[in-house]
Amino acid sequence: MTFNIRQTLAVLICSVTYMASGQITSGKIVFERKTNLFKKFKDEGTKQWLGEKNKTRIEQFELFFNDSVSLFRPIESELKDELSWATTQNTVYQELNSQTRLSILSVWGEKLYIKDSTVNRTWKITESHRKIGKYDCRKAIWVVNDSTRIYAWYADEIIPGVGPETFSGLPGAILGLATEDGGVIYFAKSVEVMEPDFAKLAPVTGKNKVYQEAEIRAKLEKEFGSKPWGKTLINELFMW
Repeated sequence: MTFNIRQTLAVLICSVTYMASGQITSGKIVFERKTNLFKKFKDEGTKQWLGEKNKTRIEQFELFFNDSVSLFRPIESELKDELSWATTQNTVYQELNSQTRLSILSVWGEKLYIKDSTVNRTWKITESHRKIGKYDCRKAIWVVNDSTRIYAWYADEIIPGVGPETFSGLPGAILGLATEDGGVIYFAKSVEVMEPDFAKLAPVTGKNKVYQEAEIRAKLEKEFGSKPWGKTLINELFMW
């Protein structure tokens, strides 16, 4: 009997060790973001000015992570970009244990620095699954308000609950993220197992003014909230 118990325990320990070794705890995820500018800018004048060739804007981002820290940032392009104003390219550094973040928002070429707590969202986890790359991902839904939903697909094989922009808190890394109308879609293009050096990667504020989110939101609403494009900008900045 003793032998059988020991044998069973040995098998269980080996199984747990094998399962743990198959999970990813640190690495780098490269995302592609597609933005449908015709859905973002609904007036016909802007659509005609953009033209059909600029309807979909594609950008690249990278997410470095381990079990306590994540850094999401744009991948800079050396090519001249005449439509850089059309979308936001934010950097978000999150300390998961202390639930704090530093967000650097890009607004018309100006950088706004925000230090605040991580964003807590209430998710509905569904039974729907899809493959992203080689990873089986489960779908979760965040209801922003009565008219807006965000869909996320997370892989529990990558165990830190990290994701693009300010998103975190699911039972695995988010590899896909999309608005309900498909106007903005993030999908992981690659996952690399590595140990990020956050001592070098972590962004710094320097001498820049640092706001809390409520403070900068109030500032932007005061300056631009009365304009239709201002409301679009503010909603876009703080939805993500």
